[in-house]
Amino acid sequence: MAETKARGGIAKPVTPSPQLAEIVGAAALPRSEVVSKIWEYIKKNNLQNAANKREIIADAKLKPIFGADKVTMFEMNKHLSKHLS
Repeated sequence: MAETKARGGIAKPVTPSPQLAEIVGAAALPRSEVVSKIWEYIKKNNLQNAANKREIIADAKLKPIFGADKVTMFEMNKHLSKHLS
């Protein structure tokens, strides 16, 4: 079998910033895995607005990543990408 090509886009491993690493760990992960771990953290800590499930309330760990007290689930990826390299 031929070697598999390097994966790009959402599957390409990215390195989290120190703030993001507090939640997802410091190891390089695919972007999809980073998003999964963020959702795990949000659900575990009950950070979704009960009245509007699309809204995420930032706690002390998420606030430096989001730069706001709350963001929508659609804005979240934009904020996360600033913390991935």
